[in-house]
Amino acid sequence: MKKHAIIPIFISHRGCPNDCVFCNQKKITAREGDVKPEDVRNTIEQWLTTLADIETVEVSFYGGSFTGIPMEQQTEFLKIAKEYKDAGKIDAIHLSTRPDYIDVPILDNLKAHSVDVIELGVQSFSDEVLKASGRGHDAACVYEACDLIKSYGFTLGIQLMIGLPGDSEETCRYSALETVKIGPSIARLYPTVTIGGTELYSMMERGEYAPLSLEEAVQRTKIMYEILEDAGINIIRVGLKASEIMENEIGFHPAFRQLVESDIAKDRIEAQLAVLPDGSYSVLANSHSFGNIYGHKGANREYFTKKYPRLILKGAADESLSDNQYKVIPAV
Repeated sequence: MKKHAIIPIFISHRGCPNDCVFCNQKKITAREGDVKPEDVRNTIEQWLTTLADIETVEVSFYGGSFTGIPMEQQTEFLKIAKEYKDAGKIDAIHLSTRPDYIDVPILDNLKAHSVDVIELGVQSFSDEVLKASGRGHDAACVYEACDLIKSYGFTLGIQLMIGLPGDSEETCRYSALETVKIGPSIARLYPTVTIGGTELYSMMERGEYAPLSLEEAVQRTKIMYEILEDAGINIIRVGLKASEIMENEIGFHPAFRQLVESDIAKDRIEAQLAVLPDGSYSVLANSHSFGNIYGHKGANREYFTKKYPRLILKGAADESLSDNQYKVIPAV
């Protein structure tokens, strides 16, 4: 039985008059046009027909800054979601928004309509990066919004981006550490994708911005991932969702999460192999992390074969291990 399912409601670029240099929500979400209240109801009804025997079902408003749309429209959407929650047909209501679109009246309305999770598109805790990216707010606004959200008892999520203008490995690490201090329950990590039609793309063409290489993006994300993971923060997404619209954009990789987690696996496996004699070893991992032993397209297998030519590396499943935990033992 699948444990968790999300019914996504995309409100592409609604509620956000601010144009960040990297943003093209219609491409990111692969959606065009405005959502009406009847669309919310129809989407929920459609999805519910496919979600039998799911432990928890969540309605999630994605793609724009939900709390930036007029309060009347927020209420129209939320009333419908709450109706299904009150009827026991869904279990949670989830939305994403900007830190500068959080205040007491907004949170009072969200609480009245049984919202459970609020994710903030923080992107960075560096004021320099926020300014260069055209975010329209500073880091102080982020801390204030997070404190307010937590004071209401909502589940807090934080979204961070890697490779924005003015960003560096140092600012990425700082953003991850500041996130840990705030203590959200969930986080998302997004490498910056340079999308055609955005100001960021124009900046690149003018020589004012250089996208990260895939290797740089993986390395910085890996640092942030491990900081958040060590703090017990649930990293629910790494990289943008694959779509035909996104596949040719600069910086997009459809298996970015696997690249990051496989590189983490390589480091953790090698740290154990480095102190062991030559021989045949099994690497244990749970079924969720098992594929990372060998890496994306076998990259880790190739790496270990070249560096340890006498090594016979085998993988084996051990469900007692946590995600991203690897244990090297002599092969039987």
